[in-house]
Amino acid sequence: MTPLYTAEALATGDGRNGSGRSSDGRVEVDLAIPKEMGGSGDGTNPEQLFAVGYAACFHSALRSVARATKADVSDSTVGARVSIGQNGEGGFGLAVELEVALPNLDRATAEQLTEQAHQVCPYSNATRGNIEVTLTVTDD
Repeated sequence: MTPLYTAEALATGDGRNGSGRSSDGRVEVDLAIPKEMGGSGDGTNPEQLFAVGYAACFHSALRSVARATKADVSDSTVGARVSIGQNGEGGFGLAVELEVALPNLDRATAEQLTEQAHQVCPYSNATRGNIEVTLTVTDD
């Protein structure tokens, strides 16, 4: 792969209870373990950041493949749910659910574009074969 762009970030403090900052300073967040995992929940967490990144990347891929077919993807949205849990081998794993809404398209076209986006999205390509990713096309 020939890089087109490289993002850099630094995590400090106590890992999930610390802070994170991008090298250009555009992203600066306090991190906290979610309440559901026994933490304070007083900051964001890696799963939320991953969900935002995956949703945005997938939406961009979706709009890109739609342009090639001139499909109307105005009012489209992509929601992401990232779950973390024990993997049964002493570690932790992730699972992702992507919910795609393409209100101006028929269901078959929406599903086809969603599958095409899943083939070109860098996040989808990075996670394929590593974690479960579920795609759902909604009627909203």
